[in-house]
Amino acid sequence: MSAVPSTPQEAISTSRTPLLSQNRNQHSSEVAFEPCGAEETEDLRRIADTLPLSVWLIAIVEFCERFAFFGIIGPMQNYIQNDRNDSLRPGGLGLGQGHATLVSQGFLLWCYITPLAGAAIADQYLGRVKTIVYSSMMYLCGLVLLVISSVLASHGIGLPLPGLLFALFWIGIGTGGIKSNVGSLIAEQYTGPKEAVRVLGTGEKVIVDRDLTLQRIFTMFFMYINVGSFAPLATTTIEQRYGFPAAFGLPAAVFVGGVVTILATQHRYVQSPPNSSVLSDSARVLWIAIRHKGDFNPARPRNQDGDNVAEALPWDNSFVDDVISALSGCKIFLLFPFYWAALSQLLNNFVSQAATMETHGIPNDIMGNVDTGTVLIILPMLDRVILPFLRRLGLPVRLLDRILVAFVFCGISMLYAAYLQHRIYLAPPCYNHPRASDCEGGRVPNQVSVFLQVPAYVLMALSEIFAGVAGPEYAYTKAPKSMKSLVMAIYLSTVSVGVLLAMAVSPLTKDPKLVWMYLTLGVGCLLAGVGVASVPL
Repeated sequence: MSAVPSTPQEAISTSRTPLLSQNRNQHSSEVAFEPCGAEETEDLRRIADTLPLSVWLIAIVEFCERFAFFGIIGPMQNYIQNDRNDSLRPGGLGLGQGHATLVSQGFLLWCYITPLAGAAIADQYLGRVKTIVYSSMMYLCGLVLLVISSVLASHGIGLPLPGLLFALFWIGIGTGGIKSNVGSLIAEQYTGPKEAVRVLGTGEKVIVDRDLTLQRIFTMFFMYINVGSFAPLATTTIEQRYGFPAAFGLPAAVFVGGVVTILATQHRYVQSPPNSSVLSDSARVLWIAIRHKGDFNPARPRNQDGDNVAEALPWDNSFVDDVISALSGCKIFLLFPFYWAALSQLLNNFVSQAATMETHGIPNDIMGNVDTGTVLIILPMLDRVILPFLRRLGLPVRLLDRILVAFVFCGISMLYAAYLQHRIYLAPPCYNHPRASDCEGGRVPNQVSVFLQVPAYVLMALSEIFAGVAGPEYAYTKAPKSMKSLVMAIYLSTVSVGVLLAMAVSPLTKDPKLVWMYLTLGVGCLLAGVGVASVPL
C-alpha cells in the first residue's frame, strides 16, 4: 500500500476501495477529482466517502452473529433462574436469580476473554477472514448444542445444566474469533487516502475525509449490531408462547445465514496478511521494558551488541515503536471495565427486576428492546444531523468527548435503576422481598409498572450510541497497522474485566440489597467518566 497523504493538496484521490473487485482504479460516475491548493480548501465541506460493498457484507455477518448472541441472551435469565413449572414466569433450570446472574456473567466473561486468542490466531497464523470462518463453525455447533439441551430440559431429562455450559463454552470460543477480527476487517475495506478533494456531480467541491469515513463505517456497523440486538423481541415472545427450544432455535437458524455469507465471499476481502508472532513478540518487548524499569530502548535491535542480534530479537525497531504506540492508545481502556460492569446489568438484573414488577401481559425479558429501539432511532440523527451540525459550527466532537458522554449517561442510568428498585421495595404486596415464596406464593409481583424501566433503558441506549461507535473507532485508529486485531481484542477484553467487577458486587444481587448494587455501579461509572475527562488529547 502506498503512503497515505496527509494534506488536501497531496491527497487528490485517484482510487477508492473496490466494490468486491480487484480493480482499484475505478472512479464513481457521480464524482470527479481535481487538484486544489491548500488555500482553496479552508472553506470546503468535509464529507465521508461512499462505502464499498464488502463493508456491507461484513456488516451482514456481524448482524447474524449479534442476532444469535442477543437472541439466546434474551431468554437466558428466565431459563436459568426460574423453574419450568413456575406459574408466573416459566423457566428451565430453576437455579434462582443469583446463580442465573452468575452464569450469564460468566458467559460474558468467557466471550470477551477469547478475543485475545482470536486476535493472536488471526494476526499470526490464519488471517482475519479464515479465523472468522472457523470461529463461525464453532459458534454454530454451540447453538445446536444449546437447542438440544433445552429440548432435554423441557422434558425433565438428561443433564440440562452441563449441556447449557458446554454449549456456552463453544459459543464463547466462536464469539472471540469473530468479535476480535470483524471490526478491524470492516475498517480495512476502506483504502482511501487521508484527505481527498472531490468535485460532486452537482459541481460542489468537497473534501473527502478518511476519519469521517471510518466514523461512518463504525456507525453503520453499530447500527447493524443493534438491528441484530432486536432478536430478544422475537425470542422472548417465542419463549412465552412456544418454549425455550423454539426460542433458541431461531438464533441458530439466522446464524446459518451469516455462515453462508462469509463462506461465499471469504476470498474477496481486503485484509492484512498474518504477521508471525505479533502477540509473543509484543509480550517479549513488554517483558524487556519491565525488566529495565519501563525503558523500551533495550528492546530495540539497534541498541544490541553482538553478531546474533536478529536471532535474539526477531523484530525491528519500528515494531518496538508500534508496541509503545499501542500501549499509549490502550491507556483509556483501563477505565472501560467500570462502563461494562454497569452495562452488563441490561442482560441479567434488569430482566430480574422486571420480573418483580407488573408487566401487563408482556414478557418481562422483552423490555431490553427499548434500549435497541432507542439506539436505532437516535443514532442516525446523531450521525447525519447532530454531529455534522456541530462540525459546521466549528465544534467537532472528539472521540474522547463521545466516550465521556457515554460514561455519564451510563452512570445516570444506574442511579435511576437504584431509585426504581427503591420504589419496588416500597410497593405492596411483598415490599422489600418481591415475589418471595412466603408472600402470595410468589405469584404476585409488586405493584409497580414495568414501564417505569423505560428511562433506564433510554439512558443506557444514549450511552451505547456514543460508546458503541467511539470505542471500536478509538481502538482501530490508535492501533498500529501490525496490531489492529490485537488492540481490538484488548479493547474487547475490557468487557471481561467489567464482568469481573460486576461479579464482585454479586453478593448485592439479592433482596433487599439490590439498591446498593445499582448505586455502586453507577457511582463507579461516573468516577470513571472523570478519568476519561482527564485523559490528554
